[in-house]
Amino acid sequence: MRCDRRRFVNRSLAAAGALITGAATSEATPDTDARNTVPYARMRWTNEPASYKIRGETMVVRTRSKTDFWRKTFYGYITDNGHFFYLEATGDFTFEARVNGQYSALYDQAGLMVRLDAANWMKCGTEFFDGRRHASVVFTRDFSDWSTMPALSDTAEIWWRAVRKKDSIETRGSLDGQKFTSVRQGYFVPGVKVRVGIMCAAPEGPGFEAIFSDPKLDTA
Repeated sequence: MRCDRRRFVNRSLAAAGALITGAATSEATPDTDARNTVPYARMRWTNEPASYKIRGETMVVRTRSKTDFWRKTFYGYITDNGHFFYLEATGDFTFEARVNGQYSALYDQAGLMVRLDAANWMKCGTEFFDGRRHASVVFTRDFSDWSTMPALSDTAEIWWRAVRKKDSIETRGSLDGQKFTSVRQGYFVPGVKVRVGIMCAAPEGPGFEAIFSDPKLDTA
């Protein structure tokens, strides 16, 4: 099935990547108020990883192998055992965190997630395939879709941001935490309490080290 996924990537990369790149915009944004920094003590795990260590505002996570979030589309299977560290939020909000990792195996991934339940969620972040890092976004409404584009950097940490507004979520990425590029917008169920936080998974490899820093939630 994973081989099918590789073929699917190769067929869809040009069209999906071009579409996303064409829609991308850049915007300068001020620093998120430090008061919005989320204490890790407020967050909880869905599917706890192999290990994790918290040092100040940085958390280092070691993923378990054969973990992922995906539903049905193209492959026919459901996988919902990726690692998700979250808090609850209602209404419109902006959540962001700095993300990096020692990505090396096929589909190693780390980023953000907004989740209503197992059939309704969004994840965005950095994913490793075809020998390099890519920006990757999946929206799921019972069936998952997947869009990708080349990563902003093959080595540097990325600030990822998820902006929920009314019935949509916009995902954005940045190299400096100031100037963000819009990666994708999609529908998300409005008017319901959701879980939002950081996620990581290792669908093919033995597990890898993901690094998250400075999670912030702005509900203003």
